[in-house]
Amino acid sequence: MKKILLFIMVMCLALVGCENSELPVFEANNEEDDSIKIGMSFDSFVIERWQRDRDVFVSTAKELGAEVNVQSANGDVEKQKEQIEYFIEAGMDVVVIICIDSGSLSEVVNDARKAGVKVIAYDRLLNDSAVDLYISFDNAMVGRMMGEALYENMEKSGGSVMMLGGSPKDNNVSLLEEGFLKVCEEKGMTVSGRMHADNWKAEIASEYVYKNEAIAKNVSGIMCGNDSIAGAVIPVLAEMRLAGNVNVVGQDADLEACQRIVEGTQLMTVYKPVEKLAKRAASCAIALAKGERLEADDVKRINDGTFNVPYIAMEPISVTKDNMNEVIIGSGFHLKEDVYLNVPELMPSP
Repeated sequence: MKKILLFIMVMCLALVGCENSELPVFEANNEEDDSIKIGMSFDSFVIERWQRDRDVFVSTAKELGAEVNVQSANGDVEKQKEQIEYFIEAGMDVVVIICIDSGSLSEVVNDARKAGVKVIAYDRLLNDSAVDLYISFDNAMVGRMMGEALYENMEKSGGSVMMLGGSPKDNNVSLLEEGFLKVCEEKGMTVSGRMHADNWKAEIASEYVYKNEAIAKNVSGIMCGNDSIAGAVIPVLAEMRLAGNVNVVGQDADLEACQRIVEGTQLMTVYKPVEKLAKRAASCAIALAKGERLEADDVKRINDGTFNVPYIAMEPISVTKDNMNEVIIGSGFHLKEDVYLNVPELMPSP
């Protein structure tokens, strides 16, 4: 009997010892669970600006005490869905999505919401998805800026333009084109040629211009969905001896676009202060993870096709050679030496 009692006492002490040894691990896991985790799924990094968005968002989130897991879908919708499902299973607090196809993610976003994960549509709206926040620039205003820049630089009123749009699966493309076409209607400009570059592949636009040389030679301007498309089209215009004669506009203020503007082969670009956008998005992600309401004067509502979702629209800026130094160089977005790399004789003095 004494042996049995002794055995029981030893076992009890062993169990207590096990519990004590496990306790610190349990506490560490709790601390880990308490940290804010953000999953970020990018369309791809083909577009130059996305790398800047990523870097600013990640650094800002880390400063605010969050961990960020960045993934790139490389233009593959199914891969992006898998990434979002992975984020859900990994217990992310917030998922930030730069979508490939605005209309393809409603089901997986619904899965995230069921799991209690907050969802932010970054730069591109997700249709029929009831996201917790859509944060972008005023894309209709971007289109208006493009149209107004072309009109102001036409030799005479009216005239015709070519539209080389971005991916038709990107909801921002329709918003931009809506703004652009309104200006065309108001100013009496006609659209003589129109196409879209699937998945933002700029070579599709350059091939279109090649095949439609007759139209290109008779338009006053070309609206390009972004600066990458402009960069693919301008060499084609150069072969046709039209570079610098046909006004070309784009968006994103890519370095090469800014170089083309000071060189005279591109008329304008639209600068979107991505640092401000990424910082604001990161702070909103932290707030959503903490269960806080997004309350600010600039938080509005936009219809995603089914739901009215919170929307923050930041203002873009039209950039030409006249305000390049003030807007782009003055803000530190690009260095003066880089912008004027190919035309150092035009570089403004310090």
